[in-house]
Amino acid sequence: MIKNFINFEWKQFFRSSYFQKGVAIKILLVFAVLYFGGAALMLGVGLFFILKETLPNLDPIVVVNNFLIYWFIFDLVIRFFMQQLPVMNVKPLMIIPVKRNIVINYLLGKTALSFFNFIPLFIFLPFSIVLLMKGYPALNVVCWFFATLFLGFSNNFLNFLINKSNVIFYVLISVFTGLIGLEFFGIFKISRPIGVAFNSLYNTPILVIIPLLLMIGLYIINFNYIKNGFYLDDTVSKKIKEVNATDLSWMDRFGSVAIFLKNDVKLIWRNARPKQVMMMSFLFLFYGLIFFTNKTYSNSPAWLAFASIFVTGGFLLTFGQLVPSWDSEYYKLLMSQNIPYKKYLESKWYLMVFGVTLSFILSTPYLYFGWKIYGMIAAGALFNIGINSFTTLFGGALNRVPIELNVKAKAFSNTNGFNPTQMLIALPKMVLPMLLFYVPYKFINYEAGLLVLALSGVLGIVFKNFFLNKIEKIYQNGKYKTIAAFNEKNN
Repeated sequence: MIKNFINFEWKQFFRSSYFQKGVAIKILLVFAVLYFGGAALMLGVGLFFILKETLPNLDPIVVVNNFLIYWFIFDLVIRFFMQQLPVMNVKPLMIIPVKRNIVINYLLGKTALSFFNFIPLFIFLPFSIVLLMKGYPALNVVCWFFATLFLGFSNNFLNFLINKSNVIFYVLISVFTGLIGLEFFGIFKISRPIGVAFNSLYNTPILVIIPLLLMIGLYIINFNYIKNGFYLDDTVSKKIKEVNATDLSWMDRFGSVAIFLKNDVKLIWRNARPKQVMMMSFLFLFYGLIFFTNKTYSNSPAWLAFASIFVTGGFLLTFGQLVPSWDSEYYKLLMSQNIPYKKYLESKWYLMVFGVTLSFILSTPYLYFGWKIYGMIAAGALFNIGINSFTTLFGGALNRVPIELNVKAKAFSNTNGFNPTQMLIALPKMVLPMLLFYVPYKFINYEAGLLVLALSGVLGIVFKNFFLNKIEKIYQNGKYKTIAAFNEKNN
């Protein structure tokens, strides 16, 4: 049966509409995988020697263990935003004699092939080989390596649960926020006892059974979670609940784009996934604290420009990058209406402008750090409105990954709505404002850098119609491919 599943997946991949799109993007993604894989491999080979030279009085394995918790937290965060969860159309399988356990085990087994599971292998395997060559105890090193491997897979299954359960998502966010707060304010250094625990994993090889049991436990939890919803009635039937009507008549002042704006507001208000994104965009407001409180970044103002984009661009970078995926469930109906495509795009632009403006207002407490910092945030807000908003809309033309608006509704659906192409589109959003600020700052002064960054955003606003017309043509050219991709995943 597993062989048949693999055969189905292979045919689905090569026959799908999204296989034939963006050959250039696919080539870039291959190079990106090779680059990051090679960088991880080089880091693994050189890590021992780097630590030995930098901290000659400390054992490299002890240093790695002390900071290993940060790696796994970073790994989990990256997985949450970037890892594609396995998708499988299980409705046809529910009416034929195929055991549920086989389908669920196959689905969870697919997660083992994720690129994110190979990154720890590229780092910790060569590092372990170097340890063995340097005469470290073979049993301790091998057990430690397998412990890191099991913890990596535990992150994999934990990410699956986070994406499928809002409760687990909010609990982990609360725990991580609390622990980071305790560490940051020096109340309790949580990294110390965790560092001791990782060193114990190395010094006592038998303890490798703990990460193994953790991985198995998370696998079983995922298995049971999926199995509990693996019924035809749960998959096909729609839950009916009372919806309170909201008066949005005040939006009529926006004219022909009002119908789209009302639809987006209702979408955010009534569905689980948009609410998650709204919460994440709010957390971006605190991003500046990492940079504005650190003297290292204060001496490199280009990084302050980078931070200002995040402070005011949380909604744009989270909600905006998933246009038009938010409308994937009814995109065909939406595109059949007698409304110009430009109005649809313009409504998304207005929504992002509102998000940036609101974030800028909420960032007023940053005045505490001085007018220069607040001026940088203001310039970053203008850049987000005038440049990044259009860059985001352009990236949406390449985004044909649908979104399940209510993440609790279907256990076998991909709720990420994310594809690596967005990372490539995101690079100009981060690098360009740094360059626009740094060049005049280097040759003139700080104020000149702020002026150029702000004026670039103003120019974008002035030429709004020009940019929207160009982006509209791109969307129009790929309109039917997008409809086919969304329809293919929804069936």
